[in-house]
Amino acid sequence: MNIVIKIGGHLIFKEQIDTNLLKQYVNLFREVYDGGKWVIVVGGGSLARTYVEAARKLGLSEGLCDDIGIKITRINASIISHALGDLAYPLVPTSIDELKAFSREGRIIVMGGLQPGQSTIAVSAIAAETVNAEKLIIATDVDGIYTEDPKKNPDAKLLKEVTVTELMKRLIEYSHEAGEYKLVDMVALKIIARSKIPTIYLNGKNPENIKKALKGEPIGTLLKI
Repeated sequence: MNIVIKIGGHLIFKEQIDTNLLKQYVNLFREVYDGGKWVIVVGGGSLARTYVEAARKLGLSEGLCDDIGIKITRINASIISHALGDLAYPLVPTSIDELKAFSREGRIIVMGGLQPGQSTIAVSAIAAETVNAEKLIIATDVDGIYTEDPKKNPDAKLLKEVTVTELMKRLIEYSHEAGEYKLVDMVALKIIARSKIPTIYLNGKNPENIKKALKGEPIGTLLKI
């Protein structure tokens, strides 16, 4: 099976790296990897935001801020890759061409960002399209996609299913600043729509949720085309 899993950087790479959760993910991947084309995409987390904010205060351009954030995501990816040992390809791809080449090796590929102005959620959608993924799983710190931000409104309702079109309508306010991406973005949604990639948003605080999604059990929010 070809699978892409997006792990939000804020899940593991906080002010202090959550090594316990990282170990849980490593053990999970060792248990469930089936030899197919698997790609794990990881975000920058709090550390990336710290560097980006420092760069902004120094007057660096948004392009340079993005580049700094991308470098942090690749460091995070390298940590996960090496923690997986021989199960993962030892190099972090920095382009689609490298992703294609590395994915032929029969090992898990771990990657971060690719280019400025592009969220790692969009990268995960591009990766899913590249390897013809049968499923894209996006692990966040909430249970799925809600009618509103559940961190701001406790009355927000979890959507068990939502179409790409409906979700696009919800993206009225969207920030293009480096390190300020929301749960979804328009680039990712367009790629998911054109490739018809079955996508699931779920709570990644418990890696077992990913196992449920892989088995086809109902979990989180199913993004329908």
